[in-house]
Amino acid sequence: MPKWGIEMVEGTISEWSVKEGDPVVKGQTIVLIETDKVVNEVEAEFDTKFVRITASAGEVCRVGALLAVMAQDEVSRAEVDAFVQAFEKGQGPHSDVPAVEPIAVGGTAPEISSEKASATISPRASLLARRLGLDTTLVAGSGRRGRITYQDVMQASKPPRAIGGRPAVSVLPTTAAVEMFYASPAAARLAVAHGIDLRQIKGTGPRGRISRQDVAPPITVVPLSPMRKAIARRLTLSKTTVPHFYLRLDVNFDRLMTLRANRKQTSANLGGINDFLVRATALALVAVPDVNIQVHGDEIHRFANADIAIAVATDRGLVAPVLRAVETKSVPDIANELRALIARGRAGSLRAPELEGGSFTISNLGMFGVDQFDAIINPPQGAILAIGTPRRVPVERGDSFVFSSMVTMSLSCDHRAIDGVVGSRFLTTLRQLIESPERL
Repeated sequence: MPKWGIEMVEGTISEWSVKEGDPVVKGQTIVLIETDKVVNEVEAEFDTKFVRITASAGEVCRVGALLAVMAQDEVSRAEVDAFVQAFEKGQGPHSDVPAVEPIAVGGTAPEISSEKASATISPRASLLARRLGLDTTLVAGSGRRGRITYQDVMQASKPPRAIGGRPAVSVLPTTAAVEMFYASPAAARLAVAHGIDLRQIKGTGPRGRISRQDVAPPITVVPLSPMRKAIARRLTLSKTTVPHFYLRLDVNFDRLMTLRANRKQTSANLGGINDFLVRATALALVAVPDVNIQVHGDEIHRFANADIAIAVATDRGLVAPVLRAVETKSVPDIANELRALIARGRAGSLRAPELEGGSFTISNLGMFGVDQFDAIINPPQGAILAIGTPRRVPVERGDSFVFSSMVTMSLSCDHRAIDGVVGSRFLTTLRQLIESPERL
């Protein structure tokens, strides 16, 4: 498993492009690997042949894990088996490190079993055990096939300690209606948590007792994808560490919609309303550069160009490809570039550079009929704009009322770097641009 980025610890096999026994040539795509929000293509580095695939599609593997075996010469099945076994014994990233029961260490240094040290203990662990005078025959290995790891020796060298308290228990209440059934406590809690009627469950335990396994089948459990995990980490970090505040105003879309309708008669590739909004946002960011920022610790990074990330919904979750220097591009250029990015995002083929950076984000749920909403800031950016759907509402004009298409926009700001006056100036500038669409 390759490593892309310093924070990557695992990847998901999205799809194999080759099968066992297939020859491959240098530069040929062999596997697609999903990491957080990006699907990476792994290419063959030389001409070779695939003799064994050890990680199947959909499997989550740690960095450094064995995914497949290649050979340029003919090899036997036994040779491949021996290679896989040797790799798994010696590969660190394969070994998870759960807590190990500590053992008391004392007295004179015991004699180390050379067979144990060479066969079921890593070289670093063996060296540490000798240095600490630790008898490795008393150490429980947590690696593959019981192999003793460096962490096992470190843990075993610590003195034993008593840990107080009791195992964690669920505080989820049950109800009298649930307790009347002959069910295990775990089954009862599960039924309450998911609103399951135990009258519909047939117990398979002793004397017809309802077990946890009997209740679980009505529940569909879907593990978080790597992308969902990344979204959860970033948004939790943002919402818990960034002081958000929100500014909202209504914008009249009448002139913009009229201009686009008139121009569309003479230009087939004019772009949609969203493309005009992206252009207007870029110009507003240039006019109010205090919003066109990223926050890095105690520093504010201001950007000369408006590099705008556009939130795009996909089957795997939310991605935000970045349009660079948007203020330099026309609306048709923005439409063409954004259309290509959205297509690649939904196909899962965006490259890492297309998702990196960005000084501002736009999230538009107007096309889904949402009147208004507040978005969570995409760190380290300082602000995000949430756009709702146009609503026909009465607007005072002179001594009468007319119906206009009004859109509510909400600006989420990082109060560490952006004050209310600055955010307000940005929103009013944006409104002026949208309500005078000829400037776009």
